[in-house]
Amino acid sequence: MPRSYDLAITNGKLVEGTGNPWFKGDVAIKGERIVKVGKVDPSSAKRAIDASGKIVSPGFIDVHSHSDFSLIFDPRAESTIRQGITTLVVGQCGMSLAPINRKFENLLRSYASPFLPDPNIKIPWTTFKQYLANMQRLRTTSNTVYLVGHGTVRIAAMGFAEREPNRKELESMKTMVAEAMKAGAVGMSTGLIYPPGVFSKTEELIELTRVVANYGGRYFSHIRGEGPTLIDAVKEAIKIGEKSGTPTHISHHKAAGREAWGKLKETLQLMEEARSRSVDVTYDQYPYIAGMTSLATLLPPKAHEGGMDKLLGRLHDDETWMKIRREMEAGASSREDLLQEAGWERIVVSSVKSKSLKHVEGKNLAEITRMLGKPDEFTTLRDLLLEDRGGTTMITFSMDEADVEYAMGGRYHMVGTDAWSVSPTGPLSSGKLHPRFYGTYPRILGQYVRTKHILTLEDAVRRMTSLPAQRVGLKDRGILREGFYADIVIFDPERIIDKATFDQPAQFPEGMENVIVTGQIVVDSGELTGARPGKVLLRKN
Repeated sequence: MPRSYDLAITNGKLVEGTGNPWFKGDVAIKGERIVKVGKVDPSSAKRAIDASGKIVSPGFIDVHSHSDFSLIFDPRAESTIRQGITTLVVGQCGMSLAPINRKFENLLRSYASPFLPDPNIKIPWTTFKQYLANMQRLRTTSNTVYLVGHGTVRIAAMGFAEREPNRKELESMKTMVAEAMKAGAVGMSTGLIYPPGVFSKTEELIELTRVVANYGGRYFSHIRGEGPTLIDAVKEAIKIGEKSGTPTHISHHKAAGREAWGKLKETLQLMEEARSRSVDVTYDQYPYIAGMTSLATLLPPKAHEGGMDKLLGRLHDDETWMKIRREMEAGASSREDLLQEAGWERIVVSSVKSKSLKHVEGKNLAEITRMLGKPDEFTTLRDLLLEDRGGTTMITFSMDEADVEYAMGGRYHMVGTDAWSVSPTGPLSSGKLHPRFYGTYPRILGQYVRTKHILTLEDAVRRMTSLPAQRVGLKDRGILREGFYADIVIFDPERIIDKATFDQPAQFPEGMENVIVTGQIVVDSGELTGARPGKVLLRKN
């Protein structure tokens, strides 16, 4: 007897993604799509999964991912797919792997070196269209959605120049942004604490986001400051969205450093006021009190002018280094929230490129200073960056749990990892990375839903599915609905929890049973199946 469906999921509690209460029901899949939500006879499907006692929900959408840097090395996306993340929104914080101007390619490689497992990897594309075609041929486990990075565009137009673009350079940047949007990017991202984004003025960003708006795109921003300058940075992001007419999204929203703690009440109120003026603004967050980024961001922005090689030259020169050090001691840094509090114990080296430095991974700068017999932490910072050629990443403990919970409850909140897909083995296994790489989504569902009751289950799932789908313009994903693509997760609501810790981050979560991407099972009873049905999801007009 022919089977009507390829897969049936029966007897589950369906949390369909819109925030509505769960209901008992079945889901039938044929090909890539959901064809029935209701009562399904399991014998009518080629395979049936009994989801009794389990939650069945849409696949999670990581609205802030850097997995574009890792998928080209390992397309399995193991650490993210095992969290139930079926779609990754990449090209964040101003960094994307296209477009490329061969003249400045080495500057782009050094720019991305802390996040690329191998900065010397061959890059055959130059345009965004060519880049997306390459990624489609890669065949990944997860779907991917792409932003074009402002920093990458600026490098292609004018390198690491610490100045405003001239008219020709600005027009070149606008042309590159338009090409990316035509190719299928959903918007543009900025990283305004990172060079070269830190060198840009607000008007430059407004000009470029107007191009994004012309194509119905979105503006995603790692804002200009998350510490003492937090309020002004949020106001700038809102201004860019308001002046350009572009929906605006604030990335990994946080208050970093004691001086900023409690200020999220004001930033969320700024968003409320902006929305009352018809400015479409939202934000995402990861559920931890520590962040992770490049160690070089501790240096003043001016030190980065000209790119990594120039920066390393400045560090190598004793006289120039002493000038940089004095500026840092006076508080000049892209991470002023850390240095103003002299928080060396709160800065942990998470990954290095140099094999000779592997023994410092997982240790804070104060510990490393004592271990290596350095005279002080500034000297340790300088020597690490020189020996590792700027490729070091750090974990920074700078947030307050009360702020994390407050932001999580905000109306315009959604979930993002701010990580890239990794694995305990293979080319993506190095470093002692942030636990968000393995645990973000199960941590929300286990700690903040089941234990702390900060969110209801249905609302948490909404913030992981239909809300981010709406934010990036995915009209047929993010909800358990007939005709939608079958991106689905099945998890145990009583067992789902993160296992990753800062000491032992490379641990998969518990309770994630099955993950389905475009109708194919990619995680079965907690194990990868080897299927790689992920698609590059292009912006639709």
